[in-house]
Amino acid sequence: MDAMIYTAMNGARQTLDEQTVVTHNLSNVSTTGFRAQLAAARAVPVNGVGVHDTRVASVAATGLFNSQQGALQTTERELDVALAENNWLAVQTPAGEAYTKRGDLQVDANGQLSVNGMPVLGDGGPIMIPMGTQLSIGDDGTISGIGLGGDPNELVPFDRMKLVRVDQPNQLERREDGWFQSLSGAPLARDENGSLRSGALESSNVNAVEAMVAMIDTQRRYELNMNVIKTADESAQQANSLLSVKG
Repeated sequence: MDAMIYTAMNGARQTLDEQTVVTHNLSNVSTTGFRAQLAAARAVPVNGVGVHDTRVASVAATGLFNSQQGALQTTERELDVALAENNWLAVQTPAGEAYTKRGDLQVDANGQLSVNGMPVLGDGGPIMIPMGTQLSIGDDGTISGIGLGGDPNELVPFDRMKLVRVDQPNQLERREDGWFQSLSGAPLARDENGSLRSGALESSNVNAVEAMVAMIDTQRRYELNMNVIKTADESAQQANSLLSVKG
């Protein structure tokens, strides 16, 4: 009976973890460049006095994500960029260099180029935009401005956004703050052949219909596990009652 309750409890806990992932994905279905989180688990042996070798617990595996590219949407906004499938944009965060697929860039009050509040990295660190400059972003991430040289109509390049290349999802992991970093935490090298498309944004790669189906599925599996626990508990109580009567 103990094994029955233990197995159902483990299943119910894992299902709740999956439900949390699905809920998080659904809440970001409209977030630019969002990468859907994947629900996965790994088996961990349970150690302790009197614990059988066959006892294991399922632990949620964090940081896994769906690497599929989201749909591209044309915005024609000069500070919107959609990164190539294998390229990610480097930003500076309090926890170190991180990477994102978000391309809705902004220029803050101090003239710093940022995305979702974090400075975008260039050749020499965070990119600063000269006040009043009309910007143009090239396909390789080069940022140019009109009016920086002697000719007020000349387009002058002054910095280049750092783009990194990620060929496999396991090269990156999602941090608790939502940004991505390399597995070692060390900065990745610039991709000299990195590219982007200006005037466009990549949408979230969350499939709302699939996420809703997954939500219903996890809810039903949770209820099934709880019913098993309830049945096992009732059976244990009946068994104890019979033993008391016989005793």
